[in-house]
Amino acid sequence: MIADKIGPHHLERKAILYVRQSSAHQVLHNRESGALQYAMRDRLTALGFTEIEVIDEDLGRSAAGGVQRVGFERMVAEVCLGKVGAVCAREVSRFARNSRDWQQLIEMCRVVDTVLVDHETIYAPRHGNDRLLLGLKGSLNEYELDLLRQRSLSARYEKARRGELVVAAPVGFVKAGDRYEKDPDRRVQAAISLTFDKIEELGSARQALLWFHEHNLDLPTKQMNGDMVWRRPNYASLHRMVENPVYGGAYAYGRTAAATGYAVKGVGVKIRRKARADWLALKPGAHDGYVSWERFEAIRTMVSGNVPTSRHHGAPKHGDALLAGLIRCRRCGRKLTLRYSGAQHHIPRYSCTRGWMDNGEPRCIAFGGLRVDDAIEEALFGVVGPGAVAASMAAAEQAAQLRDQAREALGRDLEAARYTADRAFRQYDAADPANRLVAGELEARWNQALARVAEVESKIVAHEAASPTPAIDPAALALLGANLETVWSAPTTDARLKKRIVRALIHEVIADIDDAASEIVVVVHWSGGVHSEIRLPKRRRGQRNSTSADVIAAVRELALIASDDLIAGLLNRNGLQTGHGNRWTRERVTALRSHHRISVFRAADDGVEPWLNLSDAARVLKIAPKTLRLAAEAGEIEARHPLSDGPWIFARAALAADGAKSIAERARRKARYPAGPDCDQQTLFPSMT
Repeated sequence: MIADKIGPHHLERKAILYVRQSSAHQVLHNRESGALQYAMRDRLTALGFTEIEVIDEDLGRSAAGGVQRVGFERMVAEVCLGKVGAVCAREVSRFARNSRDWQQLIEMCRVVDTVLVDHETIYAPRHGNDRLLLGLKGSLNEYELDLLRQRSLSARYEKARRGELVVAAPVGFVKAGDRYEKDPDRRVQAAISLTFDKIEELGSARQALLWFHEHNLDLPTKQMNGDMVWRRPNYASLHRMVENPVYGGAYAYGRTAAATGYAVKGVGVKIRRKARADWLALKPGAHDGYVSWERFEAIRTMVSGNVPTSRHHGAPKHGDALLAGLIRCRRCGRKLTLRYSGAQHHIPRYSCTRGWMDNGEPRCIAFGGLRVDDAIEEALFGVVGPGAVAASMAAAEQAAQLRDQAREALGRDLEAARYTADRAFRQYDAADPANRLVAGELEARWNQALARVAEVESKIVAHEAASPTPAIDPAALALLGANLETVWSAPTTDARLKKRIVRALIHEVIADIDDAASEIVVVVHWSGGVHSEIRLPKRRRGQRNSTSADVIAAVRELALIASDDLIAGLLNRNGLQTGHGNRWTRERVTALRSHHRISVFRAADDGVEPWLNLSDAARVLKIAPKTLRLAAEAGEIEARHPLSDGPWIFARAALAADGAKSIAERARRKARYPAGPDCDQQTLFPSMT
């Protein structure tokens, strides 16, 4: 029956022996299976084929249909050309384990009358029974592969649920059977611990990355072959550490899933991250981590919250606005948008424009941010102030105990570089000097290692020169803690640090505008669950930099007796400034008077001034200026004193009152103290003015 399936026209053509194994592991270790497949050449010879071609390009490639098989495609092409009388394999499942490739091969063999040969029998696709049998075998082959895959994955997942499936160890860990252990290299351990410390201290993975770049520190990374190298860190490497629960001492499996994607280049596999609820296994406390699980979760949550979305506040940035990312609109619930205005782009303004930008909705609210930020600062001082001194002392003690982490990391790099240089020297010293091919290469490696040592030493010298250890004075820190507002307002205080303090104390701020009262209504939700409402008058444009009301009142009174030049000098002598922080000049005093409609000082035509200074008033009463000043300070006579270091102003009408006359009469009765200069008394010294 078998001989009837192979005719002379089959033997005239060549036969193809197809050899395939599914993986490289099978090729290396399942040698017997490969030998049995190559032995099928003898069966083709026994069947009468003289020209036999072996196709084994697909060794190590699966027939499930996920990868391209060059050998199979070449075999099908040869069959289509009618050059093949028989295709042979140890088992027909070696040809294909998916319906698409299997049916393509069977159909082509039926068209050109090519038989299929395995170690059991011969199949002629033109025979109905054989074609039915081949169809059943193709379906069984595909089902068998799927069944094997399901069994393998079930066993793999069950082992993962027990926390015993350790596939690959991330940087900083090594595989120890079915669990993770820390890398024995103390330099690696210190570098990873330093990474988590800096991320927690600075509040952002990017800021920690910039710190590593600023101090020229490297971090360990693993290559594809498993070797570890030290490289300049990037953001992805730091973020992988923050997101990997292994560093928190937890076992995790099933964090990602592979999805087939189709692009211009063809079929590809894309890796997507799954939500934590969809992970197959998460077992905290499975091994010793670099940080505790609670601390790891706190750092991960903090970094995740740095993404500026509607749910998160976003990372603190350099801008001066305290409530960036924290403030919401009470009317629509959206976050307020922040923008800066002014000549120096330092005036914040909060506005709810997201609905208008996205959906064309009407704008909700908008207001200047300076007054709101000032109110929040005042509220913070009231909350933090009582513990400021204790916090400053605790900070001093902590700063005294902190080590220079950058210096220690550079010291570890120097130790590793010196070890590498010493090992290179030993290799060079053990080589035969006459063999210059070897000695020359070892000498070059030694020189390269010595250059690395010199580079690290220069980094240490530069670091110590740039960051000398400051002397910490506990008394000074206690003074600063008592005066928290001074520390807060200092130009050297980082805006990001202020925002981190605000976010530690305030959960969220809800803002609205009371149009009837022209007030900004701010509701502060504190982290402890307490809520407080602050109402602020809505400031008009430019009102922030306006001159103080006290200065305006002083100018209004000084203009009664002094010119603009003299007023400017008096204001500068008292340390008063304009609304923009400038010194006073005659032109600025004139502009202030014009804006507030204050009359300019003009001398009376008849010489009788309605307002007098201290000297002129004392001359009218014929008493000493000191006597009159003391009486004015005691409130015995009506007088104005707008500036602490400035003139006294008296109304001429007040000098004619009974109180002024009694002061003058009392001064004249005291013989020891002359009431004033006598017009008939002459002086011994001529006037020099």
